[in-house]
Amino acid sequence: MLPYDTLLTFGAGMLFCGWMLWDLRKENKKAEARKQAALAAAARFGPPAPPLRVAAPPRPPSAAPAVVRPRRPSGGAPRMPTLPSSLHMTDVRKLSWDDMAVEELTPLIGRRLIYTDRQMLAHVYLKQGAIVPAHDHVNEQITYVLSGALRFWIGEHADNPGDTFTDVRAGEVLVLPSMVRHRAEALEDTLDVDIFNPPRQDWIDKSDDYLRTGVPMSNGGQG
Repeated sequence: MLPYDTLLTFGAGMLFCGWMLWDLRKENKKAEARKQAALAAAARFGPPAPPLRVAAPPRPPSAAPAVVRPRRPSGGAPRMPTLPSSLHMTDVRKLSWDDMAVEELTPLIGRRLIYTDRQMLAHVYLKQGAIVPAHDHVNEQITYVLSGALRFWIGEHADNPGDTFTDVRAGEVLVLPSMVRHRAEALEDTLDVDIFNPPRQDWIDKSDDYLRTGVPMSNGGQG
């Protein structure tokens, strides 16, 4: 006959195994109920939608894009640019600064121009010490310094440069309204981007003597 302790241990083990089997059957019944509920829901709402597939954007062609010209009314001949760097807004064109010659105004100042009927974009290259004499113009101007630094004397200080000035350094922008007189000096070798609206006609026809000679423009000269 087995000892009492052994019988007690064996009986406890059997009870534990029975409880585990009963609990497993209960969990299986719950899982089956969840499965049936899911199948019933799918039957009510239909099968799930296929995953959305987003097509990759087409790769751009390696060749340069062709000029796109909108259709013009009959009888109107298209206007042609007067200079290679001039564009009319009937054209869409990609340009590179490196493909354009630098126009030398003085040994210290050079520029490249792109302009359309209503706006002008310029790269202006100024060596340290270069002076842009006092002048004004009807054109609104935005000057964005890409590298270097420019010192501006504005308004009444343009013709009498002293201790009242505005320094514009790389990453900074100066906005000049129409007819605001100003003078500038390059504190370092500088590249700035100038935007004009409308285009500077004196820059186009090269009548900007104040830049080429260093003599200030007469007040109200409207270059």
